[in-house]
Amino acid sequence: MLRWLVLLVLSVPAIAQSPSPVAVPTPAPTASPPTAGDVPVGKAELAVDAGPVRLPVFTYRPANWSGQRLLFVMHGVLRNADEYRDHAVGMADRFDALVVAPKFDSERFPSRLYQRGGILREDGSAAPPAEWTYARIPELAAAVRTRTGKPDAQLFVIGHSAGGQFVVRMSAFQDTGAVRLVAANPGSVLLPTTDVPFGYGFGGLPPELANDARLQRYLAAPLTLYLGTGDDRDDEWFDKSKEAMAQGTGRHQRGLCLYWTARTLAAVRGWPFGWRLVEAPGVEHDHEKMFAHAMCEVALFGDAAAKPEATKKPEATKKSDGAKSDGAKPDGKPAEPAGGAR
Repeated sequence: MLRWLVLLVLSVPAIAQSPSPVAVPTPAPTASPPTAGDVPVGKAELAVDAGPVRLPVFTYRPANWSGQRLLFVMHGVLRNADEYRDHAVGMADRFDALVVAPKFDSERFPSRLYQRGGILREDGSAAPPAEWTYARIPELAAAVRTRTGKPDAQLFVIGHSAGGQFVVRMSAFQDTGAVRLVAANPGSVLLPTTDVPFGYGFGGLPPELANDARLQRYLAAPLTLYLGTGDDRDDEWFDKSKEAMAQGTGRHQRGLCLYWTARTLAAVRGWPFGWRLVEAPGVEHDHEKMFAHAMCEVALFGDAAAKPEATKKPEATKKSDGAKSDGAKPDGKPAEPAGGAR
């Protein structure tokens, strides 16, 4: 049935438009215990321990940050975390958030360990969850909360391109504790099917990582697919593999394929659906424009105002009263798009 759902989604014109086990990276020498308040106001570069690894982290702290929101920004294939931090300053100021942009360098974190999270080792065997790169995110969040003395700061994560791939796949496997995970213009997506190999689906994974319980948790995750409608063609970094091309001819199309396949499966199975689909009209493959666009607020916070006090962590099993969380009205019928959101 899942293969039929994917083929059905891809055939709808409206959608088309619109290697040996690897060791955990060697940890750096133990850092001195962080103290509250050592994430300075403005821009900074820090070295933060996240589990067994030390990561370069680029931050921006607004002068009047309330301490209520952390916004993790996941870089793309160029590993340009400093640039992503710079281009996220506007979000930090608009949304009263401390921006944290960790750098996962290509030497320690090639695509198998970044975009695909280290779920599988180099020889194809399953890695234990403690080795997953995805596990570094809640550890990093805990470290930042300690450094700032804000133990209750809510976590939001947004990633673009390769960072969007990271966020999509992380949502299926890692409990980050995030209020919302936003995958912007991912180059390939994780379809909820075992009919295609891991990376593009759940095929080839051990049963505990690919069973119905796993798929149900994936579809209930607080995930937003945030897509630029102009990101509809290939480029230098575009995945042209057979499995990726089966998902669509552009990143916009691939994101739509994932959303509608997942939403249809959830409806057929009667599973909770926690995803949102938000579009930035006319925006191409450009993280700076995606971050600056008005629809970025909707991607992160839904219909809630951009004030921290208006943001509440959603219940995984409870549908939204509006149309933004799952694209349906309270009566179960599809909602009409509001602006660029569906």
